[in-house]
Amino acid sequence: MTSRPSRSARSASRRTKIQKSIGQAEPVMRWSSLAAVGGVVAGSVAAGTVSGLAGLFARTVVTPVKTPAEDLEVLAVVQGASGLEIILPVTEETTVPGTYSLVFDAGAGIARIGAVTSFDPRDGTVQREVEEVYSGDLHRAVRGRWTGFVYPEPRTLGYETEDVRIPVENGTAPAWLVRPEPSPAGDDAAPRLAGEGVWAIMVHGRGSKRAEGIRAIGTARALGMTSLLISYRNDGEAPAAGDGRYGLGSTEWKDVEAAVAYALERGAREVVLFGWSMGGAVCLQMADRSELSSMVAAMVLDGPVINWIDVLAHQARLNRLPDAVGRLGQWLMSNKAGRWATGLAAPVDLKAMDWLSRADHLRVPTLILHSEDDDFVPVGPSMELAAKVPQLVTFVRFHLARHTREWNVDPEKWDHAARLWLHAVLTSPRPGLAQLTASST
Repeated sequence: MTSRPSRSARSASRRTKIQKSIGQAEPVMRWSSLAAVGGVVAGSVAAGTVSGLAGLFARTVVTPVKTPAEDLEVLAVVQGASGLEIILPVTEETTVPGTYSLVFDAGAGIARIGAVTSFDPRDGTVQREVEEVYSGDLHRAVRGRWTGFVYPEPRTLGYETEDVRIPVENGTAPAWLVRPEPSPAGDDAAPRLAGEGVWAIMVHGRGSKRAEGIRAIGTARALGMTSLLISYRNDGEAPAAGDGRYGLGSTEWKDVEAAVAYALERGAREVVLFGWSMGGAVCLQMADRSELSSMVAAMVLDGPVINWIDVLAHQARLNRLPDAVGRLGQWLMSNKAGRWATGLAAPVDLKAMDWLSRADHLRVPTLILHSEDDDFVPVGPSMELAAKVPQLVTFVRFHLARHTREWNVDPEKWDHAARLWLHAVLTSPRPGLAQLTASST
């Protein structure tokens, strides 16, 4: 008679099977669409592996995608009335007004896509202007990825750019440094700009890169600020973390702290943090936990994650995951016992990144720009935080922009709101600032 395996042996075997299924499913998953998780719900539940599905969900959230999927079909590239135009399938993204980029050929090609010239919902196609092709042969493109960044590097806009490297934990991280326009020579009567001596540090979102921040350089330069567009751990440019996992802001803030130290060592008297999506969560953590937090004069956050618990619950619902799976996925991320599923070296403290419950800990003036139809990071927590601490948080509502594309849809509104708010914050009297400025001269 064969002896029955012990409980520990059975648990180990089951865990191995779950880990194997996670490894097999992981390559098809990405932040912008967790539909693959929903697709295996029925089989997982039927097999009684709700914990395996929760592990898959948790692992997907914290695992960087090395090669984002190019899942938008390119139907045709034609000559329009005033230049090249592209025909694409109608989607919730391709029909929205504004300027975007199409990344194709496994990231080797980048084209800037502009206004809609033709929209025929009957045959499901939309035609848009091709403003510029930066790299690759668009005529040969078959599929691409619709993105919110518009310019591949600051030099594209004619900005003089320095390629610099910032010391971080595991090496150095590349960054772009763009200085403000110099004052006219010999013009002593020129008024001092609000941002002189202030550095704007741009922090991109999850799955994006530093090019995301290029959209804000014009705003920073108009105020006299130096712009530093940084990379951070696990984004494919900066050194990876030891575990190769996102900390959702709980670890990445250290790289932002390194960027602030870099700026201060090179003459900055204070900094403004700009953050998009998860980059907003990173900025909030830096301003809360860093020894250099007193040097942060303000934050400008675009579609920020204010409460990860809310975002993760939203993503679970969006992908039709059972509530129990979503809750267990959060537990796995935030507890040491979940390491088998997530691969995290240390658990993520989701409660510490819930700024609705920690609103009284916020100390930095913050501007939030967020679209009401954001389907990745719901706008509700941003509005609620502004209502909780109106003396510190200003909220500007956008429409049609979905996730972190507020600037794309209405760059004039974005720039006007950010510039006016920053000017008011940077010119307002602040205790200790006068003494700090005097001691540094």
